[in-house]
Order: sequence, then C-alpha cells, then structure tokens
Amino acid sequence: MHDVAVDAPAIATGHASPAGVPSGADFEIVPRAGLPLVGAVLALLIAGIATNTRWPLDFLHVVGGAAWTIIDLFLGFVIGPIMGRLSIPARVEFTKKLMPKMVLLMPTVVTVTLAAGWQLAVHLGTVQSGFHLHGWVVASYVVVGVMAIIALGLLEPANIAVLVELKKPKPNPAVIEKLMKRFIYSAGATGLMQVATLVIMTKLASS
Repeated sequence: MHDVAVDAPAIATGHASPAGVPSGADFEIVPRAGLPLVGAVLALLIAGIATNTRWPLDFLHVVGGAAWTIIDLFLGFVIGPIMGRLSIPARVEFTKKLMPKMVLLMPTVVTVTLAAGWQLAVHLGTVQSGFHLHGWVVASYVVVGVMAIIALGLLEPANIAVLVELKKPKPNPAVIEKLMKRFIYSAGATGLMQVATLVIMTKLASS
C-alpha cells in the first residue's frame, strides 16, 4: 500500500497536463452498461427483505460481505503496490478502467451487505438485547458502521473526484496523486477491519 499514486517529482505539479496524463480522457464516470445489473441486485435485495425469508437474506449478506472483504483486501494489498510500480501513463490508463466500475460496485456491495445483514438479524432475533451473544453483535455493528463510513464517506468521494479530475481538459497530477493515495489507503484500512469482522461473524455463526 505504498507509493500508489503519481510521483510528484516525476512530473510537473502545475495545472498543465504533463506527458502521460491525457487531457479530457474519454470514459464514463458512471458506466451506464452496469446500471441494469445494479438494479437487478437491488431488486433481489428488496424482494429478500420483503419476504423476510432466511435463505435469500443469508445469501445476499454472505455474498455481499465476501465481495466487500475481497475488494478491500485486493485494492489495498495487491492493486496498491502494483500501481506504485507502474509508469505514469499506465497508472492513468489503469485508473480510467478501474475507477468507473468502483463507482457502481462499492455502494451496491455495501448496501446489500448492511441491509440484508440487518434484516437477517431481525429475522433471527440477534438484535434483541437478550441474545446471549449480544455484545458480539454490537461489536459487529461498530466495526461494520466504521467501514461503511470509510467506504461511502472517503472511498467513493475520492473515486468520483479522481474521475472528474481526469475528465478536465488539463488534469492536475498532484490532485490525482493525493486522491488515489486516499482511495488506496482507505481500502487498505477497511481491509484490515474486515479481519475483525470475519472473527466476529465466525464466532456468531459457530455459537
């Protein structure tokens, strides 16, 4: 998770677009092709909550949580170091391919995981204070709540800001560097917190 963005000494930090940072890059900030898939996933979530049936709630919560964990760990500890070793044009091109997908992916994964998890807890009665492992449940709320704040309050705004900057006629490499560092570091932090979530979830599932 080190040196993942554009190196300041390597390029000018003014507003002029240096070599390797394309001006007004041609890409969609929100990939329209992915919107039907997001709609289908949210429709499944609504159906699962409306029917309050354990299997679909289990499925959505487990799949959403697993996807969230994998994405955070992969971004923070695999993609980050790789990007730190890429040339500037390669970093920019990779960012243009990855970040638009994350605009749709992260909010969807977070929403599905939290909504299905809460409904599942209501269905099983684990939200009740009388539940024998209620302390563990509260701990899970705290950890997941912090992760959701980071994902939606830091990751997503940084993601969109990078794409908006790349869309400008003269992208500022210093801004892109700062935002990409925030994005990757935040993903790495939530990846570490996912380990605590796995400990709590396996404790609850085995009791």
